[in-house]
Amino acid sequence: MKLRTRLWLIAGLAVAALVGLGMVLQLVNQLTWQLSSFLPYGLVGPVMAIIFLGVVLLVAQLAWPWITSAINRRNGRQASARPPTAANTTREAAKQNLEAIEQTLERVRDAVEREALKQERERMQEELERGDLVIVVFGAGSSGKTSLIRALLRELVGKVGAAMGSTDQSQRYRLRLKGLQRAVWLVDTPGILEAGSAGHERERLSRQQASKADLLLLVVDGDLRAAEMEVFTTLAELGKRLILVLNKCDLRGEREEQRLLELLRERSRGKIDSADVIPASAAPQSLPMPGARPLQPSPEVEALLVRIAAVLYADGENLIADNLLLQCRQLNQSSRDLLAEQRRRDGEVVVDRNMWIGAGVLAITPIPGIDLLGAAAVNAQMVVEIAKIYGISLSRQSAQELALSVGRTLAGLGLVKGGVGLITAAMSLNLPALVVSRAIQAITAAWLTRVAGLSFITYFERDQDWGDGGVAEVVRQHYDLGRREGVLKRFLEVAFNRVVEPLSERERQLPPRPPQD
Repeated sequence: MKLRTRLWLIAGLAVAALVGLGMVLQLVNQLTWQLSSFLPYGLVGPVMAIIFLGVVLLVAQLAWPWITSAINRRNGRQASARPPTAANTTREAAKQNLEAIEQTLERVRDAVEREALKQERERMQEELERGDLVIVVFGAGSSGKTSLIRALLRELVGKVGAAMGSTDQSQRYRLRLKGLQRAVWLVDTPGILEAGSAGHERERLSRQQASKADLLLLVVDGDLRAAEMEVFTTLAELGKRLILVLNKCDLRGEREEQRLLELLRERSRGKIDSADVIPASAAPQSLPMPGARPLQPSPEVEALLVRIAAVLYADGENLIADNLLLQCRQLNQSSRDLLAEQRRRDGEVVVDRNMWIGAGVLAITPIPGIDLLGAAAVNAQMVVEIAKIYGISLSRQSAQELALSVGRTLAGLGLVKGGVGLITAAMSLNLPALVVSRAIQAITAAWLTRVAGLSFITYFERDQDWGDGGVAEVVRQHYDLGRREGVLKRFLEVAFNRVVEPLSERERQLPPRPPQD
C-alpha cells in the first residue's frame, strides 16, 4: 500500500473515531440527565457504570466469534505460508527424518513390519548419538581382503589363506587411530562374486552392510573385470566415500603396478577421487634365502592407512552425518512404502465391497440402458472412503464431481460398451435368458466400478494428481490391466459365486410363469 493511501486511511479512521466518540458522549449525557430526573443523585454514577459494563460485555460477546475466526484465519495463513524448518546441518536433517519415520510408523498396522522398522530406527538413533565410524571392506574371495584387514590391525584376524567362500558372515574389528576421538570399526564382509545360491546370499548380506557404512573399501587384485566393475559402480552410486585398493602389488613389477593404478583411476574417473585409488601388499610372498630361512617382507599398507586416516580426520563427522542421513531417508522411504501398501490394500477392500454391493443391486433391479452402467461405476461414497484412507477429508460434492469425471471418461473412451462386450464374450452361461441378461449387466457394472475405484486409488496415491496423461490415461491403464487373461479370469470366478449363482437360485425359487398366449 502506498504511503499517501495509508495517510488518507489513518486520517479517515481518526475522523470516524472522533465522530463516534462525540456521539457516545452525547448519548451518555442524555442518559445521565434522564436518570437524574427520577433517581437520587448518589445512584446515578453506579447505575451508569453498570449500564456501561453491560454494553461492553454485550459488544464483546457479539464480536468474540468474529475475532476468534479472524485470529484462526490469520494463524492458518501464517502456518501455511511458513515453510518447514530447514535443517542447518546434516545431523539435524537426520533427526528430522527419524521424527518423520516415527509419525509414519504410528499409522502402520502390521505389527511385525512395524516392529522391524522401529528397531532399525532405534539403531540409527543410537548411532546418531554415539557416532562410531564404520569401514566396510569388500572384495572377491581371492582378493586378499581379510589379509588386508590383518595388516591394518597389525594382528591376526580371520582365516587368512582359507578356501574361497570361507567367510560366510560379517566380522567387526576395532581400528585404533591416534588423535581420533570416535571409535573406528573395520567390517570384513563375505566374499562377493561367488557362484551358487549361497554365494548370492552372502553377496546380498555384504551389500546390506554397505548401506550402513561410513566408508567403503573395495579390494581388487588386478583390473576391474565386468562383474567387479558392476559391483564398483553399485557401491559408488550409494552416495558414500569409496576407496579402491589394488592389493598384491608385490606380485608385479613397479611399471606394471603403475600401469594398473592408472588404468583403475581411468575406469573410476567421475565416480571417486583419483587419490582414493591406493596400492597395497597385504601379505607379500616370502623371499627364498639360500642357506637360511625364507625372508618374510612386512605388509605394505602404510599408504592405505594414511589415506584412511586423512579421510576420517578431515571428513569423519560429515561421513557419519551423511551416512546416517542416507540411512534415515532409506528407512523413511521404506516406512512410507509400507504405509502406501497398507493404504492400497485398504482401498482395494473398499472398492471390492462397493463393486459387489452395486452388482447385487443391479442383479435384483436392473437399469434399462447400457449407458447407465457408467453411473453404477462411479460412487461418490466410495471416493469419500478411499480419500479418508489417504488422510484426505473430501466433501460429498467434491467426491461426486470426481466420480462423475471418471464416469464421463469411461463413457467417452467407449469403455462402458467395451466392458459389456468383454464380459459378454468371456461368459458362456447355460442359463435362462433373463438370468444371463441381468448377470452380464451386474458383472459389467462391478467390473467398471473396479476400474473406477482403482483409478481413484492411483489419484490419491499421487497426492490428488492424475499425472501428465490426465484421468483418461489412468482409467485406460486400469481398464487394460483388468482385461489381462489371468486378472479377468479371477474376477469372473468371484463374479460367478457372488452374482450368477444367487441369481440362478432366486430364479429357481420363483413360481413358474403362466404360459403366454
